[in-house]
Amino acid sequence: MTSNLTDSLKEKLQQLLSTSLAQKMAPSFFKKKNEALPKKPRLPIQITDEAMRAHAKALGIPVYEDLSSFHIEKHLTKAIPYSFVKKHLFLPVGENETGVIIATYDPFNLDAIEELRLLLKRNIETVFVPKQTILAAVHEYYHQDESASLVANQYKKDNGDDSDEAGIETYDLLDDSSDLPPALQLINYAIADAIQQGASDIHFEPQESNLLIRYRIDGVLQTRLTPSQDLQSQLLTRLKVMAKLDISERRLPQDGRIKMRLGGKQIDFRVSTLPTVTGERIVLRILDKGNVVLGLDKINMPEFCLQEFRKAIDFPEGIILVTGPTGSGKTTTLYSALTELKNDDTNIMTIEDPVEYRLKGIAQIGVHPKIGLTFAAGLRHILRQDPDIIMVGEIRDKETAEIAIQAALTGHLVLSTLHTNDAPSAIVRLVDMGIEPYLISSCVVAVLAQRLVRKICPSCKIAYEPTATELANLGIAATQLYKGKGCPECLNSGFRGRHGIYELMPVTPSIRKQILKSPDSAELQQVALQHGMKTLRDHGKALILQGITTMSEVWRASKGEDEG
Repeated sequence: MTSNLTDSLKEKLQQLLSTSLAQKMAPSFFKKKNEALPKKPRLPIQITDEAMRAHAKALGIPVYEDLSSFHIEKHLTKAIPYSFVKKHLFLPVGENETGVIIATYDPFNLDAIEELRLLLKRNIETVFVPKQTILAAVHEYYHQDESASLVANQYKKDNGDDSDEAGIETYDLLDDSSDLPPALQLINYAIADAIQQGASDIHFEPQESNLLIRYRIDGVLQTRLTPSQDLQSQLLTRLKVMAKLDISERRLPQDGRIKMRLGGKQIDFRVSTLPTVTGERIVLRILDKGNVVLGLDKINMPEFCLQEFRKAIDFPEGIILVTGPTGSGKTTTLYSALTELKNDDTNIMTIEDPVEYRLKGIAQIGVHPKIGLTFAAGLRHILRQDPDIIMVGEIRDKETAEIAIQAALTGHLVLSTLHTNDAPSAIVRLVDMGIEPYLISSCVVAVLAQRLVRKICPSCKIAYEPTATELANLGIAATQLYKGKGCPECLNSGFRGRHGIYELMPVTPSIRKQILKSPDSAELQQVALQHGMKTLRDHGKALILQGITTMSEVWRASKGEDEG
């Protein structure tokens, strides 16, 4: 829509004024000059994408459902400030001989179009694109691309104290305003960069001579930035201010949370500080709800395991345990089970440390040891709320284990986690806590062990001929295996993304007899294998042969198994 088409657009809009929607959408310059302003303020009117799409078509404005038809040039996104894009959701998607093509969900915002024409000094042609598509594109194309070293070096040019900025409460990661202090610019860059690369954690680690910033990507730490020691104090203090922690306390660990925006998406961070001999170390756990995929059919559980696990969670009472180390996806599995169990007839309650993701329709409680709200205390009070299904974030002690077992014996389905190497070891762990074997055998329904292995990068995946040792370890004849060669897409690691490997041990009558006879993990494993249990390594071998992961990854994740 070029500027010289404004008059014709006004005429068409005037023709639509007879409809109530057009009257609501009509810009202020259609009002009569002598018309009095309304005495009472009116609430803003929300116009749906469907209404905008219909009127765009009526006025002959091109309509697109996505941006696949456009090739967005970097020089165009740089020409329009992010503040303008954030306010009006105008995204430059191309140019032609007549001017610049702008994608927007509101092509009737004539004031903004005129402002943009004056800014670019070129004619503007608009196309309609749904609002959520625009938001996602802004997130992708307005990611900060300036070098972190330039941001860090800016500190040398401006040594001013930024303590006056300590009251900042709104944090937009894409805001590259030069008015921001260098510390906040660097934090914004590091966090936005980590999110774009799919990191799960960001480590700020003080060293003797500098500050080390590392990302955990696909379960492996990678060094990304090393700002000078001059910025260390400001960076760490800024993070504590953002997390609303006590900046004067540097001797004790602290925990907090930060909320940030990246384009139109809100992302939460769990913050942990820990004093070390070289300074306070801060770790940010990224809680990006947009990356969480819930549902048992979406977590790559093998079919033979999925069927048995669904049978287990269909039990009206009992305990289901999920085991594995920190970061192995246990919480995601439990959340996926709860989403399948949730319905209007069921009261589901959880107690977690902390509540990482909010689940709609489920009562979630976060533990607070400082005020006495521990897993055991919270679980005891949950039982007075008439629950049907209870999720306990982790069974850490005998008291919590005893209450969970009593809940299972009195008609509740309890889901929880343990830190053990494999499924049979979970039984032994409960015995070590002091739980009687007869109680375990009567209430535990199933134990699921899981790990996460890195997937081969699809962009640089190549086939190779396996060695004799690899074939012997697999125990299966294979003509070729796969690995990642390394490319920019995977940061030359050869891996991108992760895949779960699983081991499910249903507590069958034979397993119950063995628990009562001798709760030994090796003997329990032998009985379970005789009844068809697949180990973590068995599932991993299948993934190796499918070209999903490598032997080194599977062996690393399942190294607790007996090599013999």
